[in-house]
Amino acid sequence: MATEHSIEVERLTKRFSDVTAVDNLSCMVAPGEIVGLLGSNGAGKTTTIQLLLGLTTPTSGVARVLGLDVQLHRRTV
Repeated sequence: MATEHSIEVERLTKRFSDVTAVDNLSCMVAPGEIVGLLGSNGAGKTTTIQLLLGLTTPTSGVARVLGLDVQLHRRTV
């Protein structure tokens, strides 16, 4: 299945109790692009990667990798 973007993130949010780790993130990464996540400590970089890998569940929003919704295609370890 060919997709226009390798990664698509739409309004992704992750909250832990009273802390918002990722707040309404939207972005797209085209095939062949190289992307880096930059930010200070506590900016949500690790949480974003965990969301893209399906290791944690978003509070809201959708993340797709290679056209697949990461929450619908999670693998339990």
